[in-house]
Amino acid sequence: MGRKKANKGSSSSGNSNSNDTNNGILNEQVTKMRVDENGVEEMDENSALDSCAEPPETIIGNDHTSADYYFDSYSHFGIHEEMLKDTVRTKTYQNVIYQNKFLFKDKVVLDVGAGTGILSLFCAKAGAKHVYAVECSLMADMAKEIVQVNGYADVITVLKGKVEEIVLPVPHVDIIISEWMGYFLLFENMLNTVLYARDKWLITDGIVLPDKASLYLTAIEDSEYKEDKIEFWNNVYGFNMSCIKKQSMMEPLIDTVDQNQIVTNCHLLKTMDISNMTSGDAAFTAPFKLVAERNDYIHALVAYFDVSFTKCHKFMGFSTGPRSRGTHWKQTVLYLEDVLTICEGEELVGSMTVSPNKKNARDVDIVLQYSLTGQRCRVSRTQHYKMR
Repeated sequence: MGRKKANKGSSSSGNSNSNDTNNGILNEQVTKMRVDENGVEEMDENSALDSCAEPPETIIGNDHTSADYYFDSYSHFGIHEEMLKDTVRTKTYQNVIYQNKFLFKDKVVLDVGAGTGILSLFCAKAGAKHVYAVECSLMADMAKEIVQVNGYADVITVLKGKVEEIVLPVPHVDIIISEWMGYFLLFENMLNTVLYARDKWLITDGIVLPDKASLYLTAIEDSEYKEDKIEFWNNVYGFNMSCIKKQSMMEPLIDTVDQNQIVTNCHLLKTMDISNMTSGDAAFTAPFKLVAERNDYIHALVAYFDVSFTKCHKFMGFSTGPRSRGTHWKQTVLYLEDVLTICEGEELVGSMTVSPNKKNARDVDIVLQYSLTGQRCRVSRTQHYKMR
């Protein structure tokens, strides 16, 4: 069962999966939302010729020479196009705001990492008293123009700079809204920025949107794609390049996983309460137990996340799991050094340690310990991964 391959690093979000009822892969105690072109439906609980040339239209400002790659990357139009065209992401936020105007009416809102300002525009249209849109990249200049041309300059103030360095014109805000989630939920570590803003400006009974995020783990059969992605380095046009194979194993792959590849149940690793957690809570070690649902082989573990807005009139949220509609986050695939032969009912147990990289806090280090004591396979191993 080969995986459906996706183009990594593209600015297209057309790698969607088929829709599913999400049975067996989502937390059964959480209500999910299915998003289509018309809105959100509640679900039941349960190679370039000149590689050196930068096209002038792909980046804001021909003189842009920022040394900070993170903010530099968000100055490119393509990444914003990809996120805006992700209807699961964008329409969920739109519906959270438009269907819960009572939360926003006459409230002061802080939009952390505003990008084009789309969430700020939603909030203003929903009746917010004022919205402060903070954006550090050069996209802030475009956001100001977008706000002006749409007639919201008197309601939305775009502030260009880092949240940790700006001076907000007001002492407190009623609501903080942000789309801070990265690949594997925590890559890029924008969560800490949201928590900083929460601690500094949010009123005592204020609201953070979204307020819950959960990270899940499952296991998949992936022989065809692992052969193409990892084993390829053993023989490259007759030459041994296996030293690269060792490095490639350490790099989690961001890709779309076919739900038919799933071999086990899914396991909830961590739920983060954005309203109450501390920045240190984003580093954790969590045990897991994955039970095989059929006789098969396991080549990789797959991580994905769910996001929840629990302060709404009706519970709202979305999932980035393999059994949900595809998003630009896709899923995070961690290939195993071993091919595990597992029988139905057998358990793959272990733990996952997640922490920000010591040299660059926006990167993520992952340590995976796993063991299987089965009829046809016995293995115990520790693997290290680096999201860069």
